[in-house]
Amino acid sequence: MARVTWKSKIGFIFAAAGSAVGLANIWRFPYIVGKYGGAAFICVYLACLLLIGLPVFISEVLIGRTAQKNPRSAFKELGKNKFWAGSGTFTIITGFLISSFYSVVAGWVLGYLVSAIFGQISHFTSADQAQNFFINLVSNPVWAVGFHLFFMCLCFFLLVAGVRKGLERGSEIMVPFLLFILIALVICGVTMPGSHVGLSFYLKPDWSLITPTTFLFALGHAFFTLSLGQGTMVTYGSYLGKKDSILNNCLPVAFIDTLIALLAGLAIFPIVFAVGLKPDAGEPLVFYTLPLVFSQLKGGYILALLFFLLLTLAALTSQISAMEPLIAYLIDEKKWKRSTSVITVAMGAFLFGVPAAFSNSIDPRFTLFGMNFFDLISYVVLEIMVPLGGFLAIILLAWKWGMKKAYKAIKAGPSNFWVDNAFMKGYLWVTIKYVAPILIGIIFLQSFIRR
Repeated sequence: MARVTWKSKIGFIFAAAGSAVGLANIWRFPYIVGKYGGAAFICVYLACLLLIGLPVFISEVLIGRTAQKNPRSAFKELGKNKFWAGSGTFTIITGFLISSFYSVVAGWVLGYLVSAIFGQISHFTSADQAQNFFINLVSNPVWAVGFHLFFMCLCFFLLVAGVRKGLERGSEIMVPFLLFILIALVICGVTMPGSHVGLSFYLKPDWSLITPTTFLFALGHAFFTLSLGQGTMVTYGSYLGKKDSILNNCLPVAFIDTLIALLAGLAIFPIVFAVGLKPDAGEPLVFYTLPLVFSQLKGGYILALLFFLLLTLAALTSQISAMEPLIAYLIDEKKWKRSTSVITVAMGAFLFGVPAAFSNSIDPRFTLFGMNFFDLISYVVLEIMVPLGGFLAIILLAWKWGMKKAYKAIKAGPSNFWVDNAFMKGYLWVTIKYVAPILIGIIFLQSFIRR
């Protein structure tokens, strides 16, 4: 049976961008910018994106396009032994585990969407009210698990529709809408009284804020934002045709992902300073800040409704991309029907996510290695498994398969400026073979040192 492919180039770009554009950009990026240096962090992050994020992203898509198979089979085909097959399996497991706890956070977003519908997040008069509202909700086990299940059901319906009707069509609609709403939020934020302080923090680098930790988190986020090390981009690459240009497809994805992350910060930080909140509020920044802003704006009800609707849609595109590698494996290797594969993966991800959903309602004295279950599983997956998966992919491509074969495969397809450019060849050769593996090793080691 011929492998299903994207209907168009724009389909891959929006699907891959949808995977990258999600909670990583709108939930995680603003709070780590606020915590680790503002504009100075952004400069470091963009450099890390060029040195590690883009090279690994291109490598994973290339592995998938070359093999036209799921990550386990793709790694095995290029690596020619059981070790590399096992490495491909490792990335599939990583994506599955991400989907289990990512769905919990996405469930919070979905819960906020429902609250927005009933007008419950557009009436706050202080930051404390917004914070207490969030804390009370996530500590309610019925609410947390219920919306975790609700969100997983939405993922099921998208995934069971297939690659073209589900992944591709959904992303083509959701990503542009998210971009539109972010631009509207930017306009609202920068026109608020006092927003100039936030703009200065976000756009004017203060190099004294840079620490070694800044570099480590910038490196790590370059991985997290592009859905690397979890089998997603290998799987999405396998749905490209053999003659589809790697660079023409990958570069727009990286651009869209970066643009939306930067817009998210540009929307949030002027608002943060305008209402007197601290930029380093941490992970729940988006849940504290925006509801307070919606409460102070005319038309805040509509804006809150649209924002959390589109944030939910962005979370959906990321979640389904994390689940797709295991689904593709079950279809390719076990010859299961897509519907059976989707049901199995969705049920498994939900059940694995339940302990994470309970984490905020369990006695805080109950911890494992000093962390609750949610923090522990996210730490192990995001700071150990994801970098290791990306490292295996780039070593497979550059050192096992070989850069000569890899660059020849990159050039396959229509001739264009990117592949014919000597600078681009040197950039890809050096970063894929040398720079990215070294930086990934640093990320991997620091995850142990910090703990």
